[in-house]
Amino acid sequence: MRFTAVIALALAAASPAIAQDNEGKRLKACIEKIDTDASAAYQDALTWMGMGNRPAARQCAALALIEMGQPAQGAARLEELANAADAGSLEERALYLAQSGNAWLVAKNPEAAIVTLTNAIKLSPNDAALYKDRSRASLMLKEWDDAGEDLNTAVRLSPGDAEAFRLRALALLKLERYQDAWADVELALRFSPKDIDAVVLRGDIREAMRKKGLNDPAGLDDTPDVRSPVVVGKQ
Repeated sequence: MRFTAVIALALAAASPAIAQDNEGKRLKACIEKIDTDASAAYQDALTWMGMGNRPAARQCAALALIEMGQPAQGAARLEELANAADAGSLEERALYLAQSGNAWLVAKNPEAAIVTLTNAIKLSPNDAALYKDRSRASLMLKEWDDAGEDLNTAVRLSPGDAEAFRLRALALLKLERYQDAWADVELALRFSPKDIDAVVLRGDIREAMRKKGLNDPAGLDDTPDVRSPVVVGKQ
């Protein structure tokens, strides 16, 4: 799993207001390089850190480490940066924590992700993406109720988020709330009709309902058989 989503998040944060100064422009260039040559970006960040150890340099170094296959180390650095005296505004601290939480997910450490993302939510309680990210950690831990609660908040804050509906459908499926799961996956496909993961999940929900002896939610069981019968006997 690559760290593309968090790289995009960092790029968005680096523009346009932050990128007005030289440091912002340098951060944006460093982050862009991560996507093509993470090792070179890391070396650039180290050089930059040697010129004053600025927060932006530490951020880019951490992100480069994650892309280089060291997500736990990068996550720890981002978490440390978020708590540093020179980290910047609450928004910047929340961003570092969000990136750290996602890196912990990449590192398959959902417990650490929950701690970090919970701290991010404290700083930015209306950010739907943070609740969705924390739900991923709960799903990894098979804590279906906790995941569902976070996804309830995510869809309330961002009603058109197809991914949030799909993830909630998965949590509901695990809780054996099949009708609710079906309603959510249908919403996910309405917002994102080409989402293969949602299509597969839709089939999983239908199969789970079939095994429980429930009616097919799409009504396929009610379709009359219009094929001609096969006649067995002498011709």
